[in-house]
Amino acid sequence: MTAIELTFPAGRFHATPWGRHVNEGAVEWPPSPWRLLRALVATWKRKAPHLDEAIVRNLLTALSAPPEFALPPATFGHTRHYMPPFKGKRTLVFDSFVALGKEDPLLILWPEVELPEEQSAALAELLPLLGTLGRAESWCQGRLLTDAQLPEADTAINCRPLNGHPPTGEVVRVLGCDPATAFSNEHTPPRREATSGRGKGKTTVVTPLYDPDWHLCIETLWLHQQRWSMPPGAAWLDYERAKDALAQPKPRTVRLPTRPPMHVARFALDSAVLPLLTDTLRVAESARIVLMSRHGRLTERDGVRGKSRIFAGKEDSGTPIKDHSHCYFLPTDEDGDGRLDHLTLFAAGGFGPDELRAIDTLRQIKTRDTEDSGHPLGVILLGMGVAPEFAPGPLKASSSWISATPFLAPDHPKTRGRWRDTERGGSDPHRFLLAQIRKELTRWLERHDLDIPLDSIEASLCLDGSGNIRRLDRRTEEPKERSIQFRRFRQKRGDDGGRRLAGFFKLTFPEAVPGPLALGYSSHFGLGLFLPSD
Repeated sequence: MTAIELTFPAGRFHATPWGRHVNEGAVEWPPSPWRLLRALVATWKRKAPHLDEAIVRNLLTALSAPPEFALPPATFGHTRHYMPPFKGKRTLVFDSFVALGKEDPLLILWPEVELPEEQSAALAELLPLLGTLGRAESWCQGRLLTDAQLPEADTAINCRPLNGHPPTGEVVRVLGCDPATAFSNEHTPPRREATSGRGKGKTTVVTPLYDPDWHLCIETLWLHQQRWSMPPGAAWLDYERAKDALAQPKPRTVRLPTRPPMHVARFALDSAVLPLLTDTLRVAESARIVLMSRHGRLTERDGVRGKSRIFAGKEDSGTPIKDHSHCYFLPTDEDGDGRLDHLTLFAAGGFGPDELRAIDTLRQIKTRDTEDSGHPLGVILLGMGVAPEFAPGPLKASSSWISATPFLAPDHPKTRGRWRDTERGGSDPHRFLLAQIRKELTRWLERHDLDIPLDSIEASLCLDGSGNIRRLDRRTEEPKERSIQFRRFRQKRGDDGGRRLAGFFKLTFPEAVPGPLALGYSSHFGLGLFLPSD
């Protein structure tokens, strides 16, 4: 016995029976053996031309015997649409198909066919390359079943050749193959002639129109033009099919799994001139303002706009959220040209339905700065996902991190008293910044429940050749901007971010940790952001 298995990943099989018009709404079920053999020939010529023609012909001849089918549960479906206008008229087209489960196998069996080893190997190579069966949108995957799977397949047969026996089910007619004439060429189209040279040196080379030159390979369009009622080399086969082979499925209640909250949203920034990396804080704050405004309009009831604790970072009472579960607005330069090209939103607590609606409708960010008034920044939503499954850009896991924006110390250094000359004092800014970054790392490890000893994390300042603190290119480690070149004052009254000590760091963990890694003052607005350096 020889058996193959076909599955249709799109859940549809599109094929119109021979002699029927597409607008009749007729579907071919089971797939005709003639269609299957033509698909194998096309796959052989396009994807496996190294196979020997004699082996393939003997294989197709053996498979010309009428097979038996194990049809999976299926039903009839169709769509209808209008083709583009032609001469002022629009044509209504029906697209009929067989709808079945995306993973439900269709089994085709030849009980009396035993393939030799070389033919079996050729079939096993061709089937995974099949690609489609029927029209181009009828995606298909195939495989040759092993001997261990054959007994199970045999019990599922529900469509057999009638062979003159009285039918007990529904009778359908499919196009089969006549092996005596399918591989000959008496009726193939005229051969092409190519002439070269002149006079006595003139030569004419005659080549077949098809390769191989078989009746099985004749194009359907040419057959219709020549008014063939059926292809030469084909034969009609009567099959007995189960009455419920295309039955309407019974309605059933499906319990959908609980959808996990979305944690990540990614945007690409679009503008004639993208903002500089030094404008990270301005872009992040503007994105927050726009999203809060859109959320308020979408949730407005009776003239009262709703407030988002995830975007605002505040409880309903107005007190700040302490557990950092609200949204991080993280503009990033991911191609290293010094200009911001992506915006990542990350909320450890997940976005709610109203926040997702606001994110989905965001199209542009307009800053409130006077110098950029009237010049909005376009944004393109790339996707939303669940961390850590969707972890692009600053959310990738890594053991080596480097500052993309300046880290602002959460505390002010002591300038007087007994703390002045300690790591809490301002007498040594480098020592103070290292103590601050370690303090923030301790809090970050606790929030993420990571059992990593603080002493195992290497933290070092990014310095240029003169010992000045500068941002380093994360690919070449070339010195770039100083922290003073970045915007550090937020757009709120009384903000003192620009007066805090700032620096850039390289961090090395003993194991890979997931992002985002944003530490220090204004870390929810893109400052203190680290990116993987590897």
